[in-house]
Amino acid sequence: MQLCDLSAVEIRDKILSKKTSAVEVLESCLERINQVDGCPGSIDSRPETKEDAEKVHAFITLTEDSAREQAQSVDKMIADGDDPGPLAGIPATIKDVFCVKGTPSTIGSRILANFISPYTATPVERMRLAGAVLLGKVNLDEFTYGSSTESSAFQPSTRNPWDTSRVPGGSSGGSTASVAAGEAPLSLGTDTAGSIRQPAAFCGVVGLKPTYGRVSRYGLIAFGSSLDCPGPMARNAKDTALLLRTIAGPDKRDATGANLPVPDYLALLEKEIKGKRIGLSPDYFQITFPNLETSEYIQQPVPAEIMDATMKAAEIYRQLGAEIIEDVPMPNTRYGIPVYFVISRVEAASNLHRFDGVKYGHRTENEISDLRSLYRRSRGEGFGLQPKLRILMGMYVSAAQYSEQYYRRALQARTLIRRDFEQAFDPNGKYKLDALLTPTTPTTAFPMKDVYGDSVIMQYADQLTVPANHAGVPGISFPGGLDSNGLPIGVQLLGPDFSEGLLLQLTHAYEKATEDANWRLERPAVLREA
Repeated sequence: MQLCDLSAVEIRDKILSKKTSAVEVLESCLERINQVDGCPGSIDSRPETKEDAEKVHAFITLTEDSAREQAQSVDKMIADGDDPGPLAGIPATIKDVFCVKGTPSTIGSRILANFISPYTATPVERMRLAGAVLLGKVNLDEFTYGSSTESSAFQPSTRNPWDTSRVPGGSSGGSTASVAAGEAPLSLGTDTAGSIRQPAAFCGVVGLKPTYGRVSRYGLIAFGSSLDCPGPMARNAKDTALLLRTIAGPDKRDATGANLPVPDYLALLEKEIKGKRIGLSPDYFQITFPNLETSEYIQQPVPAEIMDATMKAAEIYRQLGAEIIEDVPMPNTRYGIPVYFVISRVEAASNLHRFDGVKYGHRTENEISDLRSLYRRSRGEGFGLQPKLRILMGMYVSAAQYSEQYYRRALQARTLIRRDFEQAFDPNGKYKLDALLTPTTPTTAFPMKDVYGDSVIMQYADQLTVPANHAGVPGISFPGGLDSNGLPIGVQLLGPDFSEGLLLQLTHAYEKATEDANWRLERPAVLREA
């Protein structure tokens, strides 16, 4: 096993005990990146080669020089007897939706391809101050609009390390792929409808969406401001807890941040789960989606393999002493995607107005006659198809003559989704749940180009994750096995507000109980020859 394949906690302990150095760990990660990643994403179009199809392409920007400086600084601090921080020398990747001073911050779009950020996002700054070695920026769906990472303006888009003919999920596809491929043990992503948990399921890693406000959004280029949540991705619960402890907490620059103390998530991991009440809901074992020809809604059960993985996880928790509560109603889950269609697009249209070619980002080089022409041409050239569709829909559903029909009703439905969770988790209610156990996704990773272009069907990949964003509650996805094609299956836990410690504790208990499972011996395809 190479250094880059160790967990974040193992890497930190080896560096602090001087069994290895931060520079040696970095070099191992850079060697892995050189081996499996291929060319970084670029806006300069070129034909895709056979070699491209076999690589991961997680990165947009690899900051090799600054990473070496950070690693050298950690080693010097240790040599001098100083504390380099809780992430001492641990390599990490950053989803390119976060601003990082002095580096391109593109959000996967041509309109910000030339934008060099003058400041650093709070979660990234906290990672840096904690001693993390930041390897660079990784790819994503343009403006985070998508569930496959294919909509990025920076091509080749990221591929799934388990099968490079398949998508890594999205929008945090570059983050989860970089972790799964052993390029870095930690990554920072964002979750707006499942954009951490869905790709974590597709790539066989752990991804946690915190409670809204648990992690500062300062420096995050916004999509849906009431839905966006920065969060950690890693290979196991312990590493996820380590990163969350670092990035969570109040921030005076974020008015939506929760002014609450941050628990020691690592210390909570080993607590017993005996007596915890874990629920199963039939509403999470099916998806409801429209027939595009008849406009009728169809209910379809999740595949048997995904259902079986979830039920096996429930049985493991039962054996560990948890109480499994079946048939918990979550009736408004089915409305998660339609509500998301409306609310996210209204907020996206509002947030995208700042990109006008005047202050920063892409400006047309064509001749213009007035300011309106500057806006039109710059936006027309800079935005891809998905941002344009969301701007148009957001303006439509928020227009005075339609806002009552669409936007107001969506906000009311979001309240009902939140109410489902409140009733399920109410300690004085009927169910008294500590957590809800569900599949993360209705499928495993789908083939490249198989769904891309159909924004309706694409978003139904998030039906089991998006309710947590509407409700603001935390959720975690963790590997629960492999399907018949050898692709990872994700299992999800959802909890009440600020229950991240419990979700990590439950995930850690499952990991220990299944550590000898045969499926855990399997490695992503790109690593089988490594």
